[in-house]
Amino acid sequence: MHSQNKIDVFFSSLSFQEDELRNKVVVVIDVLRATSTIVTALKNGAKGVIPVEDMGEASRISQSVDSDNYLLCGEKDGVKIEGYDLGNSPLEYTPEVIGGKTLIFNTTNGTKAIKKSLGSASIYIASFLNLNRVIEALRDESHEIVLLCAGWKGRLALEDTLLAGAIIHNLCDGELTEDALDGARVAFGIYQKYMDDIPSVIKQTNHASRLKELIGLDDIEYCCTTDSCDLLPILKDGIISI
Repeated sequence: MHSQNKIDVFFSSLSFQEDELRNKVVVVIDVLRATSTIVTALKNGAKGVIPVEDMGEASRISQSVDSDNYLLCGEKDGVKIEGYDLGNSPLEYTPEVIGGKTLIFNTTNGTKAIKKSLGSASIYIASFLNLNRVIEALRDESHEIVLLCAGWKGRLALEDTLLAGAIIHNLCDGELTEDALDGARVAFGIYQKYMDDIPSVIKQTNHASRLKELIGLDDIEYCCTTDSCDLLPILKDGIISI
C-alpha cells in the first residue's frame, strides 16, 4: 500500500505553483477530454503527442516540422480550432487517421496542466481508459505523487476529481489513513459517494453538459469506459509516448 501522506490532489491547474511539483510524480487528469484523447491516440498508433500551451506555440512547432508526419490537433472551449487537422474528440483519433503520426496537441485545460508540470520528476497521463495501468505504475513509485486535475478554466471539474478518487481508493485498498492529505481525502470521499454510478454522474457534470450541447453524448460515454487499454503515456523531452 502506498503511503497516503505522499499523495496529494490539485483540483485545477491554477491551484498550485510549479515549484510544489519538484521531485514529485505528477499524474495529469483531464477526463473530458484531453487525457482520454491522448491515451486513445497512442493506443491507435500515434507515434507521440507534443502538448502545447496555446495556438502560438502550436503554430511555431508546426511550421518547423515536416507536415506529412505531423497533425495539428486540439480545441478551444470545446470546439475544434479552425485550420487544425483534428479536434479533441477521442473518436476522431482512429488508426487510419493518426497511425505513425506525431500530434501537436493544444487544448483549453489539459495541455496547460501538462505544461505546468514540466518541473516534476515524471509526468503520467491518466484517464478512466487506462486506470489500472496508472495504478500499477503508482504502486511501485517511491516519489511523492500529485494527482493533477486539469479542471475547467481554473475551477474544479467533478469528472477529474472522481478519477483522482478512484486512483487513491485503489492505491489504499479502500481505507484512508489518518495522515492522508486534505486533497486526497476530498477526492476519495467524492469517489466513495459516487463509485457505483460513475458514468451517469459524469454525464451530469457541468463540463459534460457543455459538451453535450456542442457534440452530443458519444465522447462522454467513451471517456467513462474503464480499462479499455493497458498503456501508460509518459511525457519525456516534450513528447508524450508509451
